[in-house]
Amino acid sequence: MFREIAQDYRSHKRALIAQGFWALAFHRYGSTVRSIKFAPIRIPLKIVHFFLIKFSEVFFGIYIGANAKIGSRCVIEHFGSIIIHSEVRIGDDVRLRQGVTIGNKSADKPNEVPILGNGVDVGAGAKILGPVIIGEGAVIGANAVVVRDVPAGAIAVGVPAAIKYRKTPDTAKTPTAIEHQDR
Repeated sequence: MFREIAQDYRSHKRALIAQGFWALAFHRYGSTVRSIKFAPIRIPLKIVHFFLIKFSEVFFGIYIGANAKIGSRCVIEHFGSIIIHSEVRIGDDVRLRQGVTIGNKSADKPNEVPILGNGVDVGAGAKILGPVIIGEGAVIGANAVVVRDVPAGAIAVGVPAAIKYRKTPDTAKTPTAIEHQDR
């Protein structure tokens, strides 16, 4: 937990007042607390975590679901209106901006959520919905609504998002490690 928090701190340019850093630190604290087996210690720490995440929601406008798996050096650049579903998996070195929603499309299928690969850059106001895989190094444009897979290195823009390739389609379509992991 402390190593990841230190990496997040460095990724946020050592800005102790960065709301994104604190929201991630609260999330990482909660992940550690849930791993404690001894109930007399875990329960009071979970109560503290509950108040920390509510503080994050109210004052930062950032909600990170309790079971979300977030990789190292994730950066939440701007706070406000950020929602990350509880079952989402986010890789290392991902960058999120304000107004981003990463979650499911339907309440009927709560576990069908996105997986973001390493180095993904998500623009302001983007929505990534449903059981999609965002490949490594992909860029999601501002206000894009992504409802289908985005290959590694590609750019997704528009509503619904259209896939644009940076070089050639062949180089952007190579499978990545995260695409081979089972859901």
